[in-house]
Amino acid sequence: MLTRKQYELLMFIHERVRESGIPPSFDEMKEALDLKSKSGIHRLITALEERGFLRRMEKRARALEVLKLPDNMAETLRPATTRSQVQRAGARHGRSEIRMADARSPAPRRGYGDGGETAVNVPLVGRIAAGTPIEALQNKVSDVPVPGGMIGRGAHYALEVTGDSMINAGILDGDTVIIQEADSANTGEIIVALVDNEEATLKRLRRRGDSIALEAANPAYETRLYGADRVKVQGKLVGLIRRY
Repeated sequence: MLTRKQYELLMFIHERVRESGIPPSFDEMKEALDLKSKSGIHRLITALEERGFLRRMEKRARALEVLKLPDNMAETLRPATTRSQVQRAGARHGRSEIRMADARSPAPRRGYGDGGETAVNVPLVGRIAAGTPIEALQNKVSDVPVPGGMIGRGAHYALEVTGDSMINAGILDGDTVIIQEADSANTGEIIVALVDNEEATLKRLRRRGDSIALEAANPAYETRLYGADRVKVQGKLVGLIRRY
């Protein structure tokens, strides 16, 4: 599944190669997609590589090879959470595992439904990447029942995780994370970070002087460093739900 920006970039590269035999430059891609910086293009290309649509050819300038195209544009650009995913998320009240977050990693508590704890409905608002950032934080699509003890003060929302960059923090692809809305966080906390007002990702926050590092919990992914003005905290992880 591609975001609209990823799709637009892939098709722009494909059309340019088909017409001239030469991939576009980063400046041309930035202008075509109306982005402010080349870093946005780098992120989109990395995302397309990881999804198997694009390949960078080593030791060759401007060498990009389109490996495949989406089968269907409407399918590619559909809302990130499908009806079946909504039903699956809403059904996570049987033998689902409930985990509470701490500064290091979520720790297992108990199976939801094992006790008499009152459930609180939290809005499921889309999907979040634990990997390369993707667009997230959409409109409410469903409610997720969550044990009341997991919810603290303030507003909360739920996101379905896609990707594996936070596996060493106990967060797996397909988990539903419970997020407490916040616009600030302490270093070491796992947050929903909005980068350049465009893309959201689930990462551990590290402050490094005037910069912010978004740190993965998987050695296969590099830590990404940004200027503080490029990252906005959208919330903090307080727990997750996993269905077996």
